[in-house]
Amino acid sequence: MNILACTDGSQYSTSIYQHAAWAAKQLDASVHVLHMLNPHHEDPVKANYSGSMGVGARTALLNELVELEATRAKIAQKRGQAILEDAESALKAEGIDHIQADQKHGKLSDEIENFERDADLVVIGKRGNNADFEKGHLGSNLERVIRSCQHPVLVASRAFAPLNNFVLAFDGGHSAKKAVEYVANSPLLKGMHCYLLYVGAANSKIEAALADAENTLKASGFEVTIEHRDGEPEKVIAEVVADDHIDLLVMGAYGHSHIRHLIVGSTTSAMIREVKIPVLLFR
Repeated sequence: MNILACTDGSQYSTSIYQHAAWAAKQLDASVHVLHMLNPHHEDPVKANYSGSMGVGARTALLNELVELEATRAKIAQKRGQAILEDAESALKAEGIDHIQADQKHGKLSDEIENFERDADLVVIGKRGNNADFEKGHLGSNLERVIRSCQHPVLVASRAFAPLNNFVLAFDGGHSAKKAVEYVANSPLLKGMHCYLLYVGAANSKIEAALADAENTLKASGFEVTIEHRDGEPEKVIAEVVADDHIDLLVMGAYGHSHIRHLIVGSTTSAMIREVKIPVLLFR
């Protein structure tokens, strides 16, 4: 078993390492820490200065810009190495011995498919260095990573806290059923109390699906509490998380019914943004 922990040295990094360490202990897995060197700033060397100055001044400026870019690249590389060293130290402090740390060039959202193939779980923070914390925006990589990953994605909250229970937001869709099967068959959440939550109008089909999900989870040793509520999924799920002091939200990234036509639909994005707890996602 292997866990891929994606870090950029942001405020979420410590939490990412702690969530990855927790998952590694639950799954008896190794941890692969990945840091991507993403040149997100504009490359001044490629800018057009042809009409702004004479040949001599332009050549001198371009030479200085080349040197500046080389310096920036070295600084970024050294910063990345420091991030990986911090990650290894944090994981070892949590009792994790099997650690691989890599620094690669490129954008995480473009390269994640190549690295998650060998992972059983991907851990990433809700926001990275470039996210707008004041406006509550999600990290630019996050939604694209969720779309790309075939394996479950654990979205770490800003601070890690012990995980004793979880709510599984169930809508009868494929990804929700996939979440049930994973929870039932994986040691990741063993020993935690499960709240199986459905939001929406009752009908025989969803009641049968809920009963199947409950039976599957109970057969794997889970204590299950079923909650059926009316209302808007975003609001109701957030209320349940707060009222029942939930430690982890489990849900499908692909929606059904209300958000059937979306990948990382409005409900999923809203939940990641609003709740203060980690979110385990399935596509």
